[in-house]
Amino acid sequence: MVACADVCVRRLAQGCWPTQMRFWRFLANERVTADKLVEGWSDRTRSAAAGRHVLAIQDTSDIKFATTADNRRGLGKVGKGNVHGVRLHAMLAVDADDGAVLGLVGGQVVTRQGDVDTSHAKRTLADKESSRWVSTAEQAKEVLAQAATITIVNDREGDFYTHWSATPAPNVHLLTRLMNDHAVAEGETVRSAIARKPVAGKAVIELRKRINRRPRAAHLSIRFASMTLQRPRNTIEKGLPDTIQVSVVELREPRPPQDAEPVHWILLTTHAIETLDQAWQIVRWYQQRWIIEQFFRTLKLQGLRIEDSQLASADRLCKLVAIAAKAAAIVMQLVQARAGSDARPATLAFTADQIKLIALLNQRMQGKTTRQKNPHPENTLAWAAWVIAKLGGWHEYQAKPPGPVTFHNGLATFRTFFEGWAFKNV
Repeated sequence: MVACADVCVRRLAQGCWPTQMRFWRFLANERVTADKLVEGWSDRTRSAAAGRHVLAIQDTSDIKFATTADNRRGLGKVGKGNVHGVRLHAMLAVDADDGAVLGLVGGQVVTRQGDVDTSHAKRTLADKESSRWVSTAEQAKEVLAQAATITIVNDREGDFYTHWSATPAPNVHLLTRLMNDHAVAEGETVRSAIARKPVAGKAVIELRKRINRRPRAAHLSIRFASMTLQRPRNTIEKGLPDTIQVSVVELREPRPPQDAEPVHWILLTTHAIETLDQAWQIVRWYQQRWIIEQFFRTLKLQGLRIEDSQLASADRLCKLVAIAAKAAAIVMQLVQARAGSDARPATLAFTADQIKLIALLNQRMQGKTTRQKNPHPENTLAWAAWVIAKLGGWHEYQAKPPGPVTFHNGLATFRTFFEGWAFKNV
């Protein structure tokens, strides 16, 4: 999938019927499950995380597939309206210091099986979809055991008391944007308590482009404080502590542009915050959450186009999503490798035969001057990325580095080259 930038089984087989049948049998095999494929996500992440401070960023995305009223392909509802598909919950390991994607950690790929009759308040965490935030964090503790520090970074859906109780450990921290306005021991709520704190500092932060937001510079003020969360009165979970100590950081944009929604983040974390620099560090770590959004885009419209798959059954679609998720993570590593910041091997994304072709293309694409030559060590991922970026239309005299779309185009061109190369060898 990485080399072909595609998830279509027929195209992956490159016209070879026996290869196509092997792919079909693999997806149809009952012993091959989505859960087992998810277990394989982290095979290279374990060693990559050793000794680092890792941001374990998790989030959920709905993978929507085309269905009809007569043929739902066995898929449950996702999102709003009469839409059916698969829910992918994934966790990416990212280096806290430089933002490098270390690989996938864990998660789950599921499709809903009908509606739930019991109300949300009367179900324990084990019977709720929100349990994925806690179970994936538990996977992180095992996969990232060699890391120096683990910070689990959640979206707002991960802000609930049981998560705050179950996840933190001596070297495992939690960082989440506030969704539930928790009661605090001082008799207030988090929102009212942090609003009474004085402004501790100001800074200008560059906001990245979003679907409903243009990139822009935001002038922000920051407050921070230590607070004690109180156990919710209506929870039915047993064994939860009465209180939990957290640090709170509020980021607010007092004077936004007229056509822009003002920034207002309230972040909760188990990291201790005693200085202004530590408060801004929490903000910078949370900003890295955009990486998992880029991961989902790579999986969908900007890369592998997983939602175009025509597989007929929910079981096989779940397996395909699990495989494509691993491929999307590798594509992201390929994009990052173009900077040449590390020397990971090209075998992370390409086969031995593909690397031979990359070596020939590399010789052809290099110019006479130093700037026109591939600056990276041979057979590294950065070396291969330089070639793929060139195939995608990038030029070494461009100031802007190649992005996911360039690499998608480059991989598509590389696939065509490799098909011809394979026939030549035959």
